Amino acid sequence: MDILIFILGATLGSFLAMLSYRLPLSISLVNPKRSFCPNCNYQIKWYENIPIVSYLFLKARCSSCGIKISIIYLIVELISGVIALVLYWKFSLSFDFWITLGVFYLLLLLSFIDLKYKAVPDYLLILVVTVSFFVYDFSLLFALAFGGGFALLELFVTFYIQNIKAKILKDDTLKEQRAMGEGDIPIAAVIGGVLGLKLGLFAIFTAALLAIIPALYSNIFKKDIETPFIPYLSLGLFITYIYQENITIFLTGVLK
Repeated sequence: MDILIFILGATLGSFLAMLSYRLPLSISLVNPKRSFCPNCNYQIKWYENIPIVSYLFLKARCSSCGIKISIIYLIVELISGVIALVLYWKFSLSFDFWITLGVFYLLLLLSFIDLKYKAVPDYLLILVVTVSFFVYDFSLLFALAFGGGFALLELFVTFYIQNIKAKILKDDTLKEQRAMGEGDIPIAAVIGGVLGLKLGLFAIFTAALLAIIPALYSNIFKKDIETPFIPYLSLGLFITYIYQENITIFLTGVLK
């Protein structure tokens, strides 16, 4: 059964990878119906679109024009399979499995769009917040608290960057910089609603730690001051959600 669940997850991951390409470019999901090569528009055959297997068999190349296929497709399929398998171990094939899977798949989709474009569609943010309402023991109070807290944090830190840091460093480009993306606020709300106060704060702290090295790399070597945070928030949520019992015990011991 584990193998079937992984295959199901990888198959859904293939669909997510397609969405991550088409949605930001406003390409229809039904026309063309089949996946296509963005370089030569070759309609990919069904046997060339088998998750993971086809990517390896084709050696990451389009069978028509030979252009390299982005490794993002393989990564999304693998991660999707792992997410499905881990949630199956936790919930079996229950209502909670499907709802939680939907939340994390939406977060995965948002993460890869954010990584590429550093902006995400509002309707996907609304959708992930809405679906998260059905997660077991979801707290609307903490969702509002975390979302509001992030909004206030973004307001104050952005004010500091644009008005104080810009003057100190005499860097006018900082006057347009924001502390975090607007899309981070709904994700913070999802974290608070799903995990509650202590675990939610732990997830955000974990996300910040995970983002430090990539942020430093981008800032130093790519001279890019913007770091997409949704992928790290999503990963922090997933890690904390899966290991919440152990983390709760750890936090109880630390906070005594």
